Amino acid sequence: MKTERFRLERVGYMPKKLEPSVLYISQEFQTAAHLCACGCGVKVRTPLGPTEWLVRDTESGPTLRPSVGNWQQNCRSHYLITNGKVEWAGQWSEQKVLAGRAAEQSRREAYFKEHYPTPNIFVRVWNWIKSILD
Repeated sequence: MKTERFRLERVGYMPKKLEPSVLYISQEFQTAAHLCACGCGVKVRTPLGPTEWLVRDTESGPTLRPSVGNWQQNCRSHYLITNGKVEWAGQWSEQKVLAGRAAEQSRREAYFKEHYPTPNIFVRVWNWIKSILD
């Protein structure tokens, strides 16, 4: 049975058995999990963080961004969770999935390059020497 709405449940550890219509969030492990909204029963795990998914809790329910695309599953479901409500998105071709993954990787690389710039040449040489000595 398809899920129309999700509610948020904060947990320390993810339960072994996930309940339908619940978006579980573990702040400690920076991850979210839920059962696929199509009703197929597949567990969907999404890492949380500045380069991954973001969850916002509202009075109406949780919002999860970006969309969930179960491209490796038989159902190939694609949806958003907005204020607790499931919003179905269109199917993507294999080319679009690959382009989306490449864009995600580019965003990650840009984020880490900005926030963790490459050390200067002296630090890199010193780290290289230490790696040889270890």
